Amino acid sequence: MNSLYHTDYHQWLTQQVTLLRNHNFEQLDLENLLEDLELGIKQDVRQLENYLINLILHLLKMDYQTSVLRDSVASERVIKGWMDAIDNAKDAISRLIIKNHSLKQRVEDVLSESYPAGKKGAIREMNRHMPPKYPKLDNSSFPDTCPWSFDQMMSEDWYPVNGVSLYE
Repeated sequence: MNSLYHTDYHQWLTQQVTLLRNHNFEQLDLENLLEDLELGIKQDVRQLENYLINLILHLLKMDYQTSVLRDSVASERVIKGWMDAIDNAKDAISRLIIKNHSLKQRVEDVLSESYPAGKKGAIREMNRHMPPKYPKLDNSSFPDTCPWSFDQMMSEDWYPVNGVSLYE
């Protein structure tokens, strides 16, 4: 059975399901089955983390653009593009949590672990496009912890536009 796990994963998995369904527990490939289940859980958490990093990165960029730069020409064009990325990340997170309800219990921990990477990405991306009249961003350009709650970030029509109108 162990070799089937490495040579034909789908067939191995089908076989494990059949063994479970027939209560043939003694024939299960427990070592690989447990490893596979643990990997599945870790993969879902990593996927949530990646989506949150992307969401945080774009929210931080939007927040900086609207609170510090406040360049209305760039704001409308650039920020609307970020809105698409933010909406896509929100949708991906929602779909993942709908399919894996237990992830909701881990959101706060994953959010706090994801924030530093999102912040680092926002600094890097903003510095690539920072107008020369502004200083380069660094770690102190954004808060040490996420300034928004998960629920706030996931609100359908919420964006950190800081009073900047996108529809003038």
